[in-house]
Formats: sequence, structure tokens, C-alpha cells
Amino acid sequence: MATQLMNQGTLAGRRYDLDWVRICAFGLLIFYHVGMYYVTWGWHVKSPYASHTIEPLMLLINPWRLSLLFLVSGVATAYLLDRRGSSTLRDSNRSAKSTGFLGQRSIRLLIPLIFGMAVIVPPQSYLQVVEQAAYAGSYLDFLKLYYSAYPGFCKGSDCLILPTWNHLWFVAYLWVYTVVLYAFIRMLPKATQWMRTAIEPAFSGIGVLIWPIAYLAIARVTLVSSFPGNNALVGDWYNHAVYGMTFLAGYVLAGTYKPWMALERMRWTSLVLAFLGWAFLATYLSIYGADNGPTPPHLLMLFRRVVFGAEQWLAIAAVLGFARRHLNHDNAARRYLTTAIFPVYILHQTIIVVVAHSLQPVKLMPAVEGPLLILVTAATCLAGYEVIRRSAILRPLFGLSVDALPKKVSLPAASPVPQDVQ
Repeated sequence: MATQLMNQGTLAGRRYDLDWVRICAFGLLIFYHVGMYYVTWGWHVKSPYASHTIEPLMLLINPWRLSLLFLVSGVATAYLLDRRGSSTLRDSNRSAKSTGFLGQRSIRLLIPLIFGMAVIVPPQSYLQVVEQAAYAGSYLDFLKLYYSAYPGFCKGSDCLILPTWNHLWFVAYLWVYTVVLYAFIRMLPKATQWMRTAIEPAFSGIGVLIWPIAYLAIARVTLVSSFPGNNALVGDWYNHAVYGMTFLAGYVLAGTYKPWMALERMRWTSLVLAFLGWAFLATYLSIYGADNGPTPPHLLMLFRRVVFGAEQWLAIAAVLGFARRHLNHDNAARRYLTTAIFPVYILHQTIIVVVAHSLQPVKLMPAVEGPLLILVTAATCLAGYEVIRRSAILRPLFGLSVDALPKKVSLPAASPVPQDVQ
């Protein structure tokens, strides 16, 4: 039992709980992006019934959903580097191992990014200009503009820059953070151990909540006004301060033990405080969120930013704590979904946009259409994955290894249908 507990907090064993966290976090994106169709916040296409109704529910996951993905990605990076001997660079053949890691990560991230921008994302941009710019051309006409970087789709000073990566910005940011981290540990081989040695005692108790909250609150107060998120990589300093740091935090925490114990121990505290933070943010939104609503006092606005920053970590701490307590187990569903989730992520937003736009003439009410969108999107994504995982051509385009291509095996004559094995 002691060995099992140690493996949950170090690089000695696979973290099944974090696999489940990653699966659930990516799965939440389907619900969240379907929700974006029905709220008043800006998005690629909008429902004729868009309103403020579900915006408080969206705030349940809005502050922390992406930070959690970057944190888990940081943990995964630590395991990948440790497996190749690059995290401490102990191996004498350092160049080959390091190059192998960075080259492999680039293949797994950049190929899907380029393919996604060229093939998966264009339908989103086409339907966006159809709805928001009254574009009357065909999809083929639009593709000529898309690939030629046409600059004319503008609304005031806000222009749609083509080609675009839309929801695939996460992949671009993850690759950049991976390269920066790789360069950093190459220059300072002992930095990883230094950081883990420093963070272990600092995050072994209440500090696992206090220090991240302090950092995220300060970043929110000082940066978000001057550098609002743009997901364009350049000039996106607030997002880099949040996502880059949570990625680094995941990398460092991966090799520790006590911080994970503290997260599990304080999971209920984190959950209650996260709920209280959400209640404040939802109340604030209901009073000051409307375009014609009252202007909030400056101190209250600053306090809201502090609460938002706290919410970014409290919810993550609760998720990690409960997952470590209850989800550190393996089964066939985890193995299947762990591989499926990245292709599903690449596909899901385009499917939502296309299906939602296509359903507009039917005029279904959101209470019916929303669940239908979720089911159709999930089913289509998983069906797409079943095709992708069996194709040596498609697998690398969606971030899957060709080496893991399912192989057909011969079964006894009594079994009439050959089966694919993973």
C-alpha cells in the first residue's frame, strides 16, 4: 500500500487519476462549446435563442477548464522526459534522447495543428462569415480566400485573420511551452530537481492552495486589462502567465509526493471555496454583466478579479484532490478514451458549429436542441475516431502514433468475424 501511494505522487508509476482528469476535461469541452452557442458571449456561430440564461452555469468551468488541461499536459511532459532520461539529462547520449523527445512531440502536435488549420477548421470560419458578415459565396469560394489569407472579413477594427487555428490554439501553445521547457532544462539540467525540492515543502500543506491562488490573483489583477486573452500567441501575455505557469506547475508537481497528498486532504475545502467563488462570480455577472447594466465600483471589480484568480486554482485543486482519492484505477474505458480524446478534441468544435448551423431552420428550442447537439457531437467524434485509429494515413494527422495501429489477428475457424485488437 505504501508503494502504491508513493507511485501516485512520483514518476515511478502511471497516474491513472490524471488520465481520468484529462479525459473528463476534454469531454467537458463538448458541453462548454455547445453552451457557447446559446450564450451572449462572442463565438463563431450563435443560436437565434442566445441569452444570458445558462451563463452562470458556464461560469462553473470557465475560469479553470483550460488551465487544468495545461497542468495535466505538464505532468505528461514530465513523464515523457523522465522516460527518455531527459528530465535530468543523466544519460551520456543526451543529444539523441533529447532530440528524440522534441522531434516526437513536434510530430504529435504540429502535424495535427497544420492539418487541422487546413482541413478541420475552415468550415467553422466559413459559417462564421456567413452568419456574421453575410458572406454569400460558396464554401469552395471561401476556401480560395481562406488559403490566400484574405484580410477583408472585418467588423470595425475586429478582423478574422485567415487561416486561423480557432480551438486548436491549445495545441500551438502546448508545443511552444514544451519547446521553452525543453530549452530551459537543457541549459540548466539541475533546475528540475531544484524546483521540485523547493515546491515539495512549500506545497505540502495549505501552501498548495495559497501560493497558486496568490499568483493567479495577482496575474488577473495586473495583466488582464492590458493584455486580454486573444489566443493568438503573440501579445497574449495574460494567458501565457496563466497557462504557461500551470503547465510548468504540472511538470514540477509530477515529481513530488506531499503536494498531491495535500490536494487530496483538502479536497472538500477546495470544493466548498470554489463553490462560494462561483456563487460570487455568478451574482456579479447577474448584476453587472448586461451591456446596459450598472458600472461596478472599482474596488468591487478588482475583488472580482481576485476571486476569479482564486477560482482558477480552487476548482483545479478540488478536481485533482477528488480524482486522486477516487479515480486512481484502470479499466478498458480509460485505455480507450485516453487514446481517443485528442482526435475527439480536434473534431468536436467543427462538428458542433456545422450541426448547430444546419439545425437553425428547424427552430428547435434550446432545451431540445442543446442535448441533441451534445449527443450528435459525441457520437460523431467517436465514430470519427474509430475510422482514424484504423488508418495509417489518418493517425498522425490526429496526433496518434502509427506504431500503435490496430492489427488484425487470425481467430479460430469457429469465430466468423475477425476482430481488431488495440
